[in-house]
Amino acid sequence: METLLLEIGSEEIPAGYIEPALKAMASHLAERLTAARIDFGAMKTFGTPRRLALLAADVADRQRTVSSEVLGPPAKIGYDEKGVPTMAARKFAQKVGISVDRLKIRQTAKGSYLCATVTERGRATRTVLKKMLPEVILSIPFPKTMRWADLDLHFARPILYVTALLGRRTVPFRLETIQSGPSTRGHSFMNPGRIKLRHPDEYISALRDANVIADIAERRQVVAEAIARAAASKHGRVLRDDALLDIVTNLVERPFATAGKFDDAFLTLPREILITAMREHQKYFAVVDSEGRLKPFFVAVNNTRTRDPELVARGHERVLRARLADAKFFYESDLKTPFDTWSQKLEGVLFQAQLGSMQAKVERVMSVGAHLAETLSLAPAAVQNVKQAARLCKTDLVSQVVVEFPKLQGVMGRIYAAVRQEPVDVASAVEEHYRPTHSGGALPQTTTGAVLAVADKMDTICACFSVGLAPTGASDPYALRRQGIGIVHIMRQQQMAASLPALIRHSISRLESRRADTEATAEAVYDFIKRRMSRLLVEEGYDRDVVAAIVDADAQQVPDVWQRTAALQKRKGAADFEALATAFKRVVNIIRKAEETQRGAVDESRFEDPAESELLAAGNAVKEKVAAKLKNGRYEDVLIDISRLRGPVDRYFENVLVMAEDPVLRANRLALLADIAGIFESFADFSKIST
Repeated sequence: METLLLEIGSEEIPAGYIEPALKAMASHLAERLTAARIDFGAMKTFGTPRRLALLAADVADRQRTVSSEVLGPPAKIGYDEKGVPTMAARKFAQKVGISVDRLKIRQTAKGSYLCATVTERGRATRTVLKKMLPEVILSIPFPKTMRWADLDLHFARPILYVTALLGRRTVPFRLETIQSGPSTRGHSFMNPGRIKLRHPDEYISALRDANVIADIAERRQVVAEAIARAAASKHGRVLRDDALLDIVTNLVERPFATAGKFDDAFLTLPREILITAMREHQKYFAVVDSEGRLKPFFVAVNNTRTRDPELVARGHERVLRARLADAKFFYESDLKTPFDTWSQKLEGVLFQAQLGSMQAKVERVMSVGAHLAETLSLAPAAVQNVKQAARLCKTDLVSQVVVEFPKLQGVMGRIYAAVRQEPVDVASAVEEHYRPTHSGGALPQTTTGAVLAVADKMDTICACFSVGLAPTGASDPYALRRQGIGIVHIMRQQQMAASLPALIRHSISRLESRRADTEATAEAVYDFIKRRMSRLLVEEGYDRDVVAAIVDADAQQVPDVWQRTAALQKRKGAADFEALATAFKRVVNIIRKAEETQRGAVDESRFEDPAESELLAAGNAVKEKVAAKLKNGRYEDVLIDISRLRGPVDRYFENVLVMAEDPVLRANRLALLADIAGIFESFADFSKIST
């Protein structure tokens, strides 16, 4: 067993590329080693801006030798009457690489066949790796790749060298002009020379001696400690920003933190602008006091140790001063611009080529939001707040600050609305209507923000579906799946008892460029959102058959779907549930197989057996109770009531021939079963339950 080291040295790789590339690199190598029958142990990845590397422990010296049986032609054509091998036998032996006298006859269910035992002997691992490792390197995916010089290689950045060691021996191969070898390289500025490795076990320590911390987790901890010390030197602490910490970790090979200062006058700017200016453009960490208030300091992380840290800090300060001066100018200019001017500018901002301007979208969202607010029986003042928030929700897109800092969309809208003394709910909703911005992201906290968020997302989904831009398996450029999930999360959190189909139809009705097949579009959108609900329910641990039973029966109101699913999941564990589901399936199967429509009223005068009257009476009694309890959300009680139909249903099938020869009698009996099925289906489609 030996340790394998593979390192790809390159020019600086973008920070966001590194960890996904390492994950893919390890996965691809593991798959290929497994397919090649080469045993291996733990695998660990390492990465910096200038290297992607992995170490695989306990790699076997050779492939495992395997033997397998291969069937050939039938024995009757493999040998003649005298038992002499025919041409068919000789060709088969030649194909599998053995002599004809080593062929055997194997009895199978289909008769006697020629059989050969084929042994594939394992080759030396080092030999196999010569071909495998270049394939692994070239299979690493990146968002964008490049070519360099006159090579045909594609990689994130130009490859400078490749290190490949199996134990103490180099794994030799070429990537066009790049020859693998036993050497790595140290820090690109402080120790740029080659470092020859005698064994992969020396890799981490050799790089550490050359000012490179190759382990990402270790380097992240070093960065965190360095920025904490720098902030403490200014009597503050770093504003927590895990995402920025991850980025900075992959921008350096060895971190050196420096604290700098900016003019106190800039503290008059909203803190979001200051933090974003430092974070987005410069990758600086903001510094706050013990109360969380911004201090006029920042922390920068450098990739090189400097003789004069103060000189470096002054350099960072000059750069940031220019950024903040621009931001201050943009902000003050924005404050002088009325919302009406921005609204007019939205006419020139395209939402989508087939769907018109952003201002047209604002008008649709205003209508959908007001409709939803009225459906939820919000007070007139609350409905007005939704309309005003919708009117303002996109205006900051044309503000100078958001043009400069796009990630502040919504945030600046809230700030500008508050400065102009809009109601607190209106200002908050302008920011909240974008939520959730990512999987697991925060949801709107105000009712106004929640209603506006649902309206905006519903308009985007319906608009895109109406012009043929529904997501496909490989493409979702408008993030409609995320927005659909957002609608479900918000409506569930806010307990919005609003009809999804009605909301969808209203949203589609506001589209000027909508298709003629409005109903088909509405059905497609409703099905799309139902699939989002099903996925979320399964992810929360509910059984797939329970989820299908609820969602397929009725998914009009999101909170109701979750409550019914929880009740059915709980009831499914009861001892009598399987029998109940089986009884319902029998009812449904008979109805579905029947050619009659079974839509007429039940005629009691046609009953011939007491079991028919019993079932009708039981059904009517349960129907009234179920309707009342569904309305009050007493879902567990509904299932208990429905379960009382099992006995009458069983006796009905025992005593009554449903598919009678008399068509009138048959139709009447099917109509009774249809009524009973309707009671079940008012809660769930029990035919979906696995029994």
